[in-house]
Amino acid sequence: MAESIIQQKSFQFALEIIHLYIKLQEQREYVLSKQLLRSGTSIGANVEEASGGQSRKDFLAKMYIAYKEARETKYWLRLLQQSKLVNIDLTNELIYADEIIRILSSIVKTTEKSIG
Repeated sequence: MAESIIQQKSFQFALEIIHLYIKLQEQREYVLSKQLLRSGTSIGANVEEASGGQSRKDFLAKMYIAYKEARETKYWLRLLQQSKLVNIDLTNELIYADEIIRILSSIVKTTEKSIG
């Protein structure tokens, strides 16, 4: 079965987060970078779990968790960007996070309507 758009995008985003984590570590940012790594890679993991869900409710629950992880990831990105703890422009990552949040939000809303 072919991967969905959200599977592709969340996987690609996780790869970008891993590369960003390495850059953050090089600039000696250890605390926020670890939080970012955990939430940023968790999005795709939950999307994958949702794809193998046992029911529509299970699918919805996992997609909602992915949505919450995406919002948390955006928070860490914003905090890193605005605190100026590191010298890295995070604009592209923030735009990508917003896109994933919008997609997941749409999936959650559509699924909630279909479940009733």
